[in-house]
Amino acid sequence: MQPLPRGHVRLEDAFGGARRVEVEIAATAGTRARGMMWRKELAEGKGMLFLFPHEEVQGFWMRNTLIPLDMIFITSDLRVAGIVSRAVPRSLESRSVGVPSQYVLEVPGGWTEKLGIRKGSTVRFEGVAGLDIEP
Repeated sequence: MQPLPRGHVRLEDAFGGARRVEVEIAATAGTRARGMMWRKELAEGKGMLFLFPHEEVQGFWMRNTLIPLDMIFITSDLRVAGIVSRAVPRSLESRSVGVPSQYVLEVPGGWTEKLGIRKGSTVRFEGVAGLDIEP
């Protein structure tokens, strides 16, 4: 399997600061489906950014995902639409925030709460422009 493209996501926190996450970027149907499956750890400051071709209600499951994750759903205008915190590993339950988003950032479980990332926070991508997003 080829390594995924890499970039950074910068999120505004509740205290007026910004948190930068180094991300692997999943922009194809295959890489989005595989996601974080089979990984045994995800270090602080790391994550995976899922790019979708259109803004719509996204749903994620944790099948074959071995670690708890926070899922940050991001709108096409780069605001946090909502967060699923500490998604339980190996669950087939679909996780969603019920509102349209075009991007989803997965980070270690509990990270968003600890660092004050909230619904409405602004987001900036670095090294993502120009990547082809496949349906």
